[in-house]
Amino acid sequence: MLHFSNRLVIGGLLCVLFFGCTQKPSDSTRTDDQGSATTLDVTPRIERVLTREERDQLTPDDVIKILKEGNQRFVSGTLTSRDHSQQARKAALGQHPKAVILSCLDSRIPVEDAFDRGIGDVFVARVAGNFENTDILGSMEFGCKVVGAKLILVLGHEHCGAIKGAIDNVELGNITAMLSNIRPAVEHFADYKGEKTGENDEFVHMVTEQNVRMTMANIRAKSPILNEMVSNGELKIVGGIYNMETGTVTFLE
Repeated sequence: MLHFSNRLVIGGLLCVLFFGCTQKPSDSTRTDDQGSATTLDVTPRIERVLTREERDQLTPDDVIKILKEGNQRFVSGTLTSRDHSQQARKAALGQHPKAVILSCLDSRIPVEDAFDRGIGDVFVARVAGNFENTDILGSMEFGCKVVGAKLILVLGHEHCGAIKGAIDNVELGNITAMLSNIRPAVEHFADYKGEKTGENDEFVHMVTEQNVRMTMANIRAKSPILNEMVSNGELKIVGGIYNMETGTVTFLE
């Protein structure tokens, strides 16, 4: 009897050492800094992707509204929870994005997050200085005319290095040719009386906004396909400026 009791004691010690005496918390709970249990909502709210029917029912103005509301959620820290693994699987056989967003290369602009969009929601093209060229225009024509996106958003941002480089006439390898696409926005302010350098935040902002507006105009001028879609009311081209400090996008419609 004593021998059996000893084995029970040893077994109990092994249980303590290897498994612990307390119940393992579930994945839906955690302990906060004060030691109290807090329930977490770990179930994603969205796991499907946009369908063609849903996208086709939208107007360009609807898409603008969706992006504005998504940006408000981004700024307030209430992004929609998504199951990206499920979305990736469900988007594998087709895509029906509602917008094309032309953004700067800058890594500090999380384009999809900035508008609270998921997989399959938007096309994103990126180039330093967010200007158009033949490849970008062809991509936009594919996204809008072929696939059916209802909106093109040209998204500039504050403190843009490409804008500052164009203002300061930076010359370095292929960067020199790249910045020549932005120079017309700088030259637009030939009569500006202030300091025309990348250190002048006011001037940088002026050129940033002008670059967006010129890009919007160039898209229509250089793409008869997209221009016709705009004229027919099938497409809108708008601009926006992303604020680095707040994440807010100010639309230039």
